[in-house]
Amino acid sequence: MSSHREAPAISQDPVADNTDVYAFVSPDRPDTVTLIANYIPLEDPAGGPNFHQFADDVLYEIKIDNNGDGVEDITYEFRFQTKVANPNTFLYNVGPITSLDDPNWNVRQFYSLTRRAAHKKKVLAKKLASPPVRIGPRSTPDYPTLAGAAIHDLTHGRRVFAGQREEGFFVDLGSIFDLGALRPFQNLHLIPSAAAAGVDGTKGFNVHTIALQVPKDDLTSKGATPTDPLDPKSVIGVWASASRRKATVRDFDDDHDDDDEEDEEENRVRHAGPWVQVSRLANPLINEVIIPLGKKDVWNSSHPKRDARFVRYYNTPELAQLLPVLYPGVFPNLAALNASGAPRADLVAILLTGIPSGLIPGFQNSTGATLADMLRLNVAIPPAGAPNPLGLIGGDPAGFPNGRRVFDDTVAIELRAVAGVVYPLIDASFTPDGAAALLTDGTSNDVPYLPAFPYLGHPHEGYEHSHD
Repeated sequence: MSSHREAPAISQDPVADNTDVYAFVSPDRPDTVTLIANYIPLEDPAGGPNFHQFADDVLYEIKIDNNGDGVEDITYEFRFQTKVANPNTFLYNVGPITSLDDPNWNVRQFYSLTRRAAHKKKVLAKKLASPPVRIGPRSTPDYPTLAGAAIHDLTHGRRVFAGQREEGFFVDLGSIFDLGALRPFQNLHLIPSAAAAGVDGTKGFNVHTIALQVPKDDLTSKGATPTDPLDPKSVIGVWASASRRKATVRDFDDDHDDDDEEDEEENRVRHAGPWVQVSRLANPLINEVIIPLGKKDVWNSSHPKRDARFVRYYNTPELAQLLPVLYPGVFPNLAALNASGAPRADLVAILLTGIPSGLIPGFQNSTGATLADMLRLNVAIPPAGAPNPLGLIGGDPAGFPNGRRVFDDTVAIELRAVAGVVYPLIDASFTPDGAAALLTDGTSNDVPYLPAFPYLGHPHEGYEHSHD
């Protein structure tokens, strides 16, 4: 739900569909920042023989704005290439895969990483190996070792991984899209039923992850390493995108000899023209919940610097209007706020500009006046010794909406924000409804996160997994 099947067009193109973006100061290497972009929503582990993988014809990018204008100053580009050792078998592998160069592995992916900044491009690495997908105990008997071998150390303290991971985002998809029901509170719903524990709709699914760990001075303006959280140069904006070539030409000719090696599909599909963005993502749940259906495809193709044209949907979010209707009598103060017509400057600050100095003691992650959907990370704030998954509203300034960590409960955080828990920062006379501070879908992740890069857990295997 963070950005899973969130828009009509991209829902038909999963390999280019951003699902989640994370940006945080690395807890085990606090002089670095970890950037993660996930793709391919609700990826079933058993989806063989053509298992899920990155697309060779998609440009995957992670972008950083370090001067607050909503335009990328630094871009990390990822391009993938698939190699098939034996095209005359239907098998992904012909025996156990025990290393990244195992001859039993038939369908392999490699990628290049390029850094673009100040109109200069530098190729940081070529032909980096992705790990195989996790098939089962016979095909991938020691998957953690395989995945670990696919973590590549590069120059200047950089580290990169691209491959399959467990879906670290948790949400009760089945309940929320059933007329906004939250199982722990559905006894209070307009169409009530007994309260129940949340059900993680992403349980048992995987994603494909691009993870990059870089020193802070790789990202900040003029290569600074800020130590003062109130220094404006300490804040960066982060988002990810996927792009396709403007034109694709398919020429399938049935008038050929079955043994004609020249008549292979890759020789009959051509991609040409400039890259065109088809998906983007920064803050979770924006295109999913804030942007209306008729604007979702436009939002995906647009640039953060132009997000001012969507600001009315942040100022009067549909979900805030629905909560008092779906839960009668539970949110009277929110209903009054809605009726007043007051714009939701709290949500605009959290999601479009960052939180300025002076509202929360010792904290800010503002990038200035430009309205742009970016994850805003204050790199001068160190990792928390005792992290709270509720992030900033739980008293933990190292968590969302200061960047986003893999374990942050963004569904609960954003539900509570939309319900008004942070509106007193804008208007001290407003009292949030008691229920606003309790909202949650009642879910948690089913697989432990890793304590070190790439932090997301090892993927579920196709042989044995469960979505229950």
